[in-house]
Amino acid sequence: MTGSRTGITRRSFGTMAAAAALAAPATLRAQGRARLVVVGGGFGGASAARFARVQYPQLDVTLIEPKDKFITCPYGNLILAGRRTLPQITHAYDGLVKRGVNHVRDAAVAIDPSARTVHLAGGQSIAYDKLILSPGIAIRWGGIAGYDEAAAQTFPHAWLGADGAQITLLRRQLEEMPDGGVVGLAIPPNPFRCPPGPYERISMVASYLKKAKPKSKILALDAKDQFSKQGLFQDGWKELYGDMVEWVPLGKDGKVVRVDLKEKVFETEFGNKHKVDVGNVIPPQSAARIAIDAGLTNESGWVPVNTRTFEALKAPHIHVIGDATLATPMPKSGYIANTTAKQAVAAAAAALEGKPVPADPIYYNTCFSHVGDDYGISVINIFRPTDTGFQDTPGGVSPRGPLAERREQRRLEALHADTWYASITQDAFS
Repeated sequence: MTGSRTGITRRSFGTMAAAAALAAPATLRAQGRARLVVVGGGFGGASAARFARVQYPQLDVTLIEPKDKFITCPYGNLILAGRRTLPQITHAYDGLVKRGVNHVRDAAVAIDPSARTVHLAGGQSIAYDKLILSPGIAIRWGGIAGYDEAAAQTFPHAWLGADGAQITLLRRQLEEMPDGGVVGLAIPPNPFRCPPGPYERISMVASYLKKAKPKSKILALDAKDQFSKQGLFQDGWKELYGDMVEWVPLGKDGKVVRVDLKEKVFETEFGNKHKVDVGNVIPPQSAARIAIDAGLTNESGWVPVNTRTFEALKAPHIHVIGDATLATPMPKSGYIANTTAKQAVAAAAAALEGKPVPADPIYYNTCFSHVGDDYGISVINIFRPTDTGFQDTPGGVSPRGPLAERREQRRLEALHADTWYASITQDAFS
């Protein structure tokens, strides 16, 4: 039979198929509320669940997260300086539950994109119509020779850990180190969670040492030649800590390739060995294992996404947000996770209703870092989606003016940082 005799051409068949696909969500709604499932309760997942309940009350929203509380990466470094405690950076999901989010306290271990189900560690499976995946990162154990999961008990990474044990361990090691000791940091190449994080950590460790162990030194070995807010950080280190901080870039043999736990040695690419008293190894990273096992990542270990919907390019019904995404040049930050979560939810809700994706969004990133007491710095970036990636429009950084003006600016930015933290955690978890 030909298209002319039936009235259905190849083109009209495609149009009808597309229309049927768009009509499917309406059928789902007729049978019950459309099911939006969110995996992961960090900034991305919590923000997505909250935003969905506030803006799309017609959706049934489930958050799959084994913990009942979340310890934030932002402000974690301040624990090392004695300026925050774990309870002060810990946030419960009670507010989300009160809003009507169904909190399933189990770990998601696998995704079946064809069946649209999430499999849990406890054996249960949860069906979804749209999935928001915010699984965070995994550490690439073995990316540095001699550094595996057990080694983190000697040289803590303090870069993830739902119970806060790693950051607590690093703080205790600093307290036990004799004055005059060397604190070594091994800093990874891009991309990794929180690009300014290692340098804020250097600052907070220096803040503690200046007060408690002023004869000590910090040796920061970096697998990069440049880093976020570099000039601002280095201004602060010089101004506040003198020559306490030594930063060694990649071009000067800063890449750590091996660690010796017994001798407490960092070995660099050219064979130089550095003895340390306390070692903080921030290893190479990738998207969390569930994203890899679901086949969502590419050879980079991260998930490439649609720039306007955050759907995984390999599974269009799964929206991936937060640190797991390959969204260069956007950083892997809590603020980006929060803002892109809202666009992903809006896109998912539009698809469920057979509506077009919301107009081209603008994604903002604001990142504050503490360098010392009453001393904060910041950077703002603006990102726009294109057909081939994200376009970065620099929004500005803290000014580097005369000393007197700079100190007042830094004092104000430290206050602004505290306000930012209170605001974003309320927006995600309340």
